[in-house]
Parts: sequence; structure tokens; C-alpha cells
Amino acid sequence: MSTSTKIYFASDFHLGAPNHEESKKREARIVKWLDEVKKDASEIYLLGDIFDFWFEYKTVIPKGFVRLQGKIAEITDSGIPIHVFTGNHDMWIFDYLPKELGVKLYREPIIKEYNGKKFFIGHGDGLGPGDTQYKMLKAVFASKVCQWLFARIHPNLGIGVANAWSRKSRRNNITYDEKFEGKENEILYHFCKDHLKKEHIDYFVFGHRHLPLEIPISENSTYFNLGEWIKHNTYAVFDGKKLEMKKFPTS
Repeated sequence: MSTSTKIYFASDFHLGAPNHEESKKREARIVKWLDEVKKDASEIYLLGDIFDFWFEYKTVIPKGFVRLQGKIAEITDSGIPIHVFTGNHDMWIFDYLPKELGVKLYREPIIKEYNGKKFFIGHGDGLGPGDTQYKMLKAVFASKVCQWLFARIHPNLGIGVANAWSRKSRRNNITYDEKFEGKENEILYHFCKDHLKKEHIDYFVFGHRHLPLEIPISENSTYFNLGEWIKHNTYAVFDGKKLEMKKFPTS
């Protein structure tokens, strides 16, 4: 890898939340970030929950987010790969983004190697011990039957109900104001420790947690969580030698 090219990682844009006005401001900030990183990016990874809700009907997608979609298409058209992972909020991304925007879509974590460094990359939801209730719910939502049934609902009703449910969920928890309570209370930290027993990984890179974290797992392995773009505006960049967390300025 040339020292002039870098790999960028970001996650949890949650476009659409908490309202149209705030989401549009955040979208402009994300597009500005993409404009900056495309100057020296060899690849870009977006690790899920790009949208606070997304469902693709056969001929209909949620309206909005056109500036981000246009910027992604521009970047992939220029030859820079963009890798998109589905998250728990946008697991119902199907073929629209790959076909229209040229992204590479992933539903499960992947392992990649760059310059001799091994990366374990994914959104992070459903990994690690516990959280059985969520894992069962995710399996239901990921089922073809559930997706087929939802597709039978008119978009005005289906997307409206889903957005209302998402807003209620945010009011009833601290999803966007998470607090770090020590690494031993981090489910993904334990997942990383267990995975290292099977194979060496230099960098575990996840989203989902909404906290920018950099936690050593062993002498040569580190768990990174990318945070989110509602409050933190954080991302990670690999320069060919090391992975670092950075913060994008809000002004």
C-alpha cells in the first residue's frame, strides 16, 4: 500500500433520526467527510446503521438521503470501493445500493488483510455472549417470511409505523447517550477475546455501540468501536501501518 492511500471506517450515521432537519444537517456533514477522505482513500468501509430505518420494496425505497447516495455513487464510479454492512436498523437493505450505487454489501462480519495486518470487520450487533432476546428478534427480522409479510404493507403505512417505532425506542433507552462502564462490561470486548483463541486478529473494527472505543485485547490486538455521527462524529483510518481513531470537525 502506498503511504498516500488510506482505508477509512465509519458507522452509525442513523440518517432520518431524530427528525428531517437534524438528519439533513448530519447528512451534509457526512458528505463533507466523504469529500475529504476520497482524496487519499483506497477503500471506504461503512459499518451499518447508515439509515435509522430502511426497507426496500420491489420498486420503492424510503425518500430522502439523496445527497449521500449521490456522493457514494460518485466515489464508487471513480474506482474507490465502498463496503457497506447492514446494521440492526437497516438490515432490510437488499439490492438497491449495490446495483444503483455500486457498493459491496455484507450481512455478516468479514476478515480482511492489509499490509500484513488482519482486520475483523462488522457492525457488531448480535456478537458475543448474552443478549438472547435481541438475537431472537434479529433472526425473526432477517427471515424471508418476515420480509415478505412486511413488503405486503403499503409503503406509507409500513415506513410510517417503522419510523414511529424507531422514535419510541430512542425515547425509551439511552441508545444515543451510551456510557463506558469498563471493558469487562463490553460484550464486544469479550467476543474479541474469545475469537483470539481461534486466530490472530490485529484489529477488530465494529460499530453499533455508539461509543468511540480503542481497547487493547492483547499485546498485538485491539478492539476499535467507531462511535456514531449524532454526537461523536468519529471514524478510523488505516495508513498502511496502524489504525487510528479520529474526529471530524462539526464546523
